[in-house]
Amino acid sequence: MKYWAILGVGVALLGMPSALGGTSTLKDAPKALVDEAWQIIYRSYLDRSFNRLDWQAIRQELLSQPYGDREAAYRVIQQALVRLNDPYTRFLPPQAYRQLLLQTQGQQVDVGLTLVESGELFRIQAIQAGSVAAKANLKVGDEILAINGRGSDRLTLERANLALRGPAGSQLRLLVRREGKPQPFSVELTRAGEIPRTVNFQVLNHPRVGYIRLSGFNSRSQQEMQAAIQILQREKVQGFILDLRHNPGGLLEAGIEISRQWLDSGVIVRIQQNQREETIRAHQRALSQLPLVVLVNQASASASEILAAALQDQGRATVVGTPTFGKVRVQAVHELGDGSALVVTVARYLTPKGRDIAAGGITPDVLVTVDPSSDLELRLNPNLVARPTDPMVAKALELLSTKISNARHVQ
Repeated sequence: MKYWAILGVGVALLGMPSALGGTSTLKDAPKALVDEAWQIIYRSYLDRSFNRLDWQAIRQELLSQPYGDREAAYRVIQQALVRLNDPYTRFLPPQAYRQLLLQTQGQQVDVGLTLVESGELFRIQAIQAGSVAAKANLKVGDEILAINGRGSDRLTLERANLALRGPAGSQLRLLVRREGKPQPFSVELTRAGEIPRTVNFQVLNHPRVGYIRLSGFNSRSQQEMQAAIQILQREKVQGFILDLRHNPGGLLEAGIEISRQWLDSGVIVRIQQNQREETIRAHQRALSQLPLVVLVNQASASASEILAAALQDQGRATVVGTPTFGKVRVQAVHELGDGSALVVTVARYLTPKGRDIAAGGITPDVLVTVDPSSDLELRLNPNLVARPTDPMVAKALELLSTKISNARHVQ
């Protein structure tokens, strides 16, 4: 399972068969959509008591109602989820789901195709000049039989258009039928576009320290962090500040890989799901052993808390700032048949030493009062690098100066 972890959201894009057998035909079927949502909660929700509710009885209640349209189904799904009393388990209409993808995967881009319905399938109505699709073996009038392995007869037009979009660099596979050709053929496209930058860095002096601000975790963050560490080490820095303030999270996998860039060995995080526990470890591939201070605040959440806790528990870094947000659960996002989605709590995080981040988040080793002016600047501008006069940066520089001085004496 692939987890994402942003503030209030973690994501695994999953298709869920019926918990009671079979898969519903969901195109233009509001009641089937309600049942699909129920099945997802039944199969994957962390709390197997369902907040002490009879979830089977709730299914009968939901399916006994008539649904005139998808909006009615959406309302009932939302009402059912409220009964779980879990702020992180929620329903996302198609537009909100698209916004989630934009936030977590980076900028969503398309390939330049305009589709129209053609019976149970979709037909290419237009191809944008200069687009990825224009350079591929596609023509206006081609019929699309499947998108990424999902048959077009199982997709609404809205969901098909959503499926065409994705993060820059990701793959799109189409099964195409063309008039005059005896057999369908496959076309693979690579989406092109920009992904927002999440890593900014600079060299601070007295002592000479590499400052890195990580504002989120997306599909480029790992590569950006690696480049920042390597460039700063070439600049002969003697230590690092990793600033995770106002970092709400993002791709948990990116957070894990970035942890491995700082840790040679040991546990990074434990993920408990029902009776199972998955332990994720470092892989002897740390990029630097230089002294490290991590900055956090009340808006450091989820994947950033996992990263800070791993470095703290393993003794790799001193954590400075204020207690973190305490985003403590793993969510999986299950895409529904019409392009909407469910965000479902499926597991909990534990730090390497077994701390549940639910209990007040991560408490820094050194508490520093927030400076309102500096804090506001950082909150409003994710690409801003903090000034040395920022109280938390100043405290980090003081700690690193001592660490660097002690390291010299040991040598």
